[in-house]
Amino acid sequence: MQTSTFQQPKTEVTPLIEREILFGNPEKTSPKLSPDGKYIAYIAPDEHNVLQVQFRTVGQSDDRQLTADKKRGIRIFFWTYSGEELIYQQDIDGDEKWHLFSVNIQSNLVRDLTPFQGVRAHLIALDRNFPNEILVGMNIRDRRKHDLYRINLQNGAVELDTDNPGNIVNWAADAQFQVRAATATNADGGSELVFRETADKSWESLRSWGPDEEGGAVMFSENGKILYIMGNHDANAKRLIALDLETKQETDLASDPEYDVGGIVVHPTNREIQAVSFYKDKQEWQILDQSIAEDFEAIGKFRPGEFDLTSRNLADTTWLIAYRTDDGPVYYYAYDRTSKTFTFLFSNQPKLEGLPLSSMEPISYTARDGLIIHGYLTKPVGVSTPVPTVLLVHGGPWARDTWGYNSQAQWLANRGYAVLQINFRGSTGYGKAFLNAGNREWAAKMHNDLLDGVNWLVETGIAQQDKIAIMGGSYGGYAALVGLTFSPDVFACAVDIVGPSNLITLLQTIPPYWEPRKASLYHRVGNLETEPEFLKSISPLSFVDRIQKPLLIAQGANDPRVKEAESEQIVHAMKQAGKPVEYVLYTDEGHGFGRPENRLHFYAIAEEFLAKYLGGRFEPAANIPNHSGVVNPQTTN
Repeated sequence: MQTSTFQQPKTEVTPLIEREILFGNPEKTSPKLSPDGKYIAYIAPDEHNVLQVQFRTVGQSDDRQLTADKKRGIRIFFWTYSGEELIYQQDIDGDEKWHLFSVNIQSNLVRDLTPFQGVRAHLIALDRNFPNEILVGMNIRDRRKHDLYRINLQNGAVELDTDNPGNIVNWAADAQFQVRAATATNADGGSELVFRETADKSWESLRSWGPDEEGGAVMFSENGKILYIMGNHDANAKRLIALDLETKQETDLASDPEYDVGGIVVHPTNREIQAVSFYKDKQEWQILDQSIAEDFEAIGKFRPGEFDLTSRNLADTTWLIAYRTDDGPVYYYAYDRTSKTFTFLFSNQPKLEGLPLSSMEPISYTARDGLIIHGYLTKPVGVSTPVPTVLLVHGGPWARDTWGYNSQAQWLANRGYAVLQINFRGSTGYGKAFLNAGNREWAAKMHNDLLDGVNWLVETGIAQQDKIAIMGGSYGGYAALVGLTFSPDVFACAVDIVGPSNLITLLQTIPPYWEPRKASLYHRVGNLETEPEFLKSISPLSFVDRIQKPLLIAQGANDPRVKEAESEQIVHAMKQAGKPVEYVLYTDEGHGFGRPENRLHFYAIAEEFLAKYLGGRFEPAANIPNHSGVVNPQTTN
């Protein structure tokens, strides 16, 4: 194993980038074109730094604010096909009990379309031929399942459309705005594709997937004779498939032997799937409809980085394009298909331009059992290695890290740390063999992949063994706790953000609407009912006595996924054992930091914590004011 003498980062190389720039609200983001192409709506902060939906007429500078959220800010919105209103979703202080609100673009009148206390609503479908209706899933009658409702946008009437027998997790409506297909879960943790000829007919099963497979309905063709689905049956990776509903024959439309199908581009009026993406080290597009091939070629050449088609008008003459890179903001353009010309709209964070940001490098290494592990490395600008390093672990765990600008990675790199992000086994996008390799491997092979990443860092001379921290949110927070309990000598310190410490209580307190997916959780993690001892054996709480290194924990009081008790349990246990722990609780947060005040507060604390135990640079946390939503960090010795 190669070893090197540790060097402190050269603080004179690059200036500290303000945390406000890295973790504050975007200036403007997420533009969407109205269906008629007359208007653009986007997200931007108001005078109180609360994110709102803003609005402008195309070609003019008449920007004005449509919404007036008082606290948490709005992040997700949709145009309706009426052309007169938008729909946005909002919860209360991070509880994820989303309501859907409409706002009229002329009067700014806001209406709660789902005014049911304690209910979680999510948008299922909009349709251009039914501009005054939307389909919405809501758990009104039973908190464990989302029935399908039809809401009239003109008078607000809510009508039960389709009863959920309790296991349906996804619906698909046809071109007549009738729900005719759905994805249901099975008792073994697998899933099933169900279909009905008409809304008054019974459901029939078209295909099943086992617990180690994935699949489901995507959408219907315009004539209703083809159902587009995704599935990894008879293949390693998820494919896009056209299922003929008369013959039941399947036609493979897009596939890759190793990588799952990712994004899908659909024509705005004829329901034709035109392109799909596969996310490898970076995003790659596969064109299915040659009528857009020249457009994608022109877009790909216009700017470096990855791009997405984020919005288009019904006439399909104007597209909105987002360009992403690893060392700068997201740039948004309007693309004219006729002239093949681009009009710059804005970037989401113009203050990032010209700053000494780091590049993100795709890397890979071989795990101890021979599995190839992919990830991304971000190194500080102008500093020779080895440097102190942070292993930044993604959440999910059924998710993955991707290439591009990452505020956490840039913050850490600017403070003098190398940052390694690993798509350990169980991460999504790499096919079912890689996904299933993580089954029942929490705190075992999934953790070994992280430890093998640590070995790779040391062997390549990027890091020194005693100057590596582990940090992450959700599953990444769990991984940080595992790092200190299952491998107490490896990491210099750990930062856990909303991570579970006790898998028994985690599974006992899952949100009721996760009930349809519980069997899959039991299959991939462990069965709460039959093997509590196994779950206890992979819970960091069981091994608090092993902790030797400093720990910082952050938690949202309203988190519906990882309850406050998950952090409270391990903080209490460490106090009882006389071990030092820093703990900060945000009373107005859920599963993460939605409010910029909380992000800035926490990352100031984390920055000073990491500097204390790794030796990086920091701006004192005392410079960041507290506010009423924060319980001060509690430190025990």
